[in-house]
Amino acid sequence: MAKARRVGTSALRTAQRAAAGVLGGTGLLGLLLFALGREHAWQALGGGLVVAGASTVVGGALGFLFGVPRVKSGSGEPQGSYAPNTNLEQVSDWLTKVLLGVGLTQLGSLGERLHQLGTALAPALGGEDAAVPFAAALVLYFLVLGFLAGWLVTRLALPQVLTDADQALDLFLAGQDRDRHGDKVGADDLRVRAMQHLGLLGGSAEQPAALAAQLPPSSGSPAGPEGVVAEVRSTAKRSALTVDQVRDLFADGSEGRRIQALALMQGDPSLADLPSVLGAIEHPRSGFEQYHALLAARGLLSRLPGTEAQRLRDAVAAQLVDPRGIPYGSDRSWLAEKILSRLQVAALVPAQASPPSSAARPAPPVPSVPSAPPVPPAGDGS
Repeated sequence: MAKARRVGTSALRTAQRAAAGVLGGTGLLGLLLFALGREHAWQALGGGLVVAGASTVVGGALGFLFGVPRVKSGSGEPQGSYAPNTNLEQVSDWLTKVLLGVGLTQLGSLGERLHQLGTALAPALGGEDAAVPFAAALVLYFLVLGFLAGWLVTRLALPQVLTDADQALDLFLAGQDRDRHGDKVGADDLRVRAMQHLGLLGGSAEQPAALAAQLPPSSGSPAGPEGVVAEVRSTAKRSALTVDQVRDLFADGSEGRRIQALALMQGDPSLADLPSVLGAIEHPRSGFEQYHALLAARGLLSRLPGTEAQRLRDAVAAQLVDPRGIPYGSDRSWLAEKILSRLQVAALVPAQASPPSSAARPAPPVPSVPSAPPVPPAGDGS
């Protein structure tokens, strides 16, 4: 069913592109044929292209004004301290009403206005009598075409762009709140999702439907594996599990169990098992699993001794340079680079030198005592 829907959507988009190409190509072909019949063909063609382009831009601007979406009322207060700015919506509403009013009052003189427009633009198309109606028709054609294109693009694309921006803002604010409460892993996860909404990062590989069935049931969290993982992460510190139990859960073998164990490690770093995290980074079952392994490693950075930190650094760096490892520009590469930067900073901090022990201290030199002068032997006094 989903495959058939994707095929239908692809066919619809192909038909839309074909229709737009035919409409634009028809106008340009008519302009080319008209210019070839003029004495100064190149001048007529250049002037016609400028007139067509200007008409398209004006029509697109009008279509944008008519297609600006409205903010839904009664949907509750937005998250954070920001509310959507509706100035553009109000300006669009006012200009639309003004343009409609002026257009309706001038509807009776439309033919005369078009003739005046064609007369004014005729010199750019050769200056002959035939250029007057053609110039008026060219303006009308590309004005309507630009209006339809501007309205459709604004109506179809702008609402999604504004929605993604609002959702990204909410996620950034929620990430800042998590950061203030000490949840660094949850804050990074929300920041990554916000950048994905803005198109700054590529997401991990899509998950099969079987993965959601392998994860524990969700109660009130957003649908999908991401929501379930976030719920498991939030309940990690309240669970009675031990490190050995979480390690056994990861070693279960199924991808759902492995991701559940990684989520527990993210929520409570004391449950983390470095070999399991390294295994998910170096030999992941999917990009989704590797992403959550990197999140779990992010929470372990302050707990790792020098040798284990080196193992984590080598594993992450190897995945970044491996062509089949972490793809550049993805959510995983952002996390990996952040982990490496933290490990590099920790490696550059010099260890504090301990004072030498008393056994190793050299003995202070003993001061030399000058010898007394020799005492002459006692005589008999004679």
